[in-house]
Amino acid sequence: MAGHDDLPLADDDHLPLGALRHRVRALTEERLRKLLEYERSHADRLPVVEVVTARLRRLEGGATPSPGEPGAELLPERPDPPRGGSPVTPQTAAEPGPPPRHGHPGQPE
Repeated sequence: MAGHDDLPLADDDHLPLGALRHRVRALTEERLRKLLEYERSHADRLPVVEVVTARLRRLEGGATPSPGEPGAELLPERPDPPRGGSPVTPQTAAEPGPPPRHGHPGQPE
């Protein structure tokens, strides 16, 4: 049985399901079977097993692994870079209000 370090996807146990679904497209049948065997013997998460099994069936039915980005299965999941600064400026900021009064029924103690 394969150990975690021998798996075809880096950090597969931390990937969102959508990212996992995308990354398994690049795997061969052999690598998918290895991933499926590991998943079933460890966490056995039903959504992950379903994604891997569905892709395995497609490959068995004649589909081919898509090349995708070279080495994409080895990259950890990263968020998109920030698109820019804050849209709030002094001109668009809310007007400051007075501080809450003590004993006001709408304010917590």
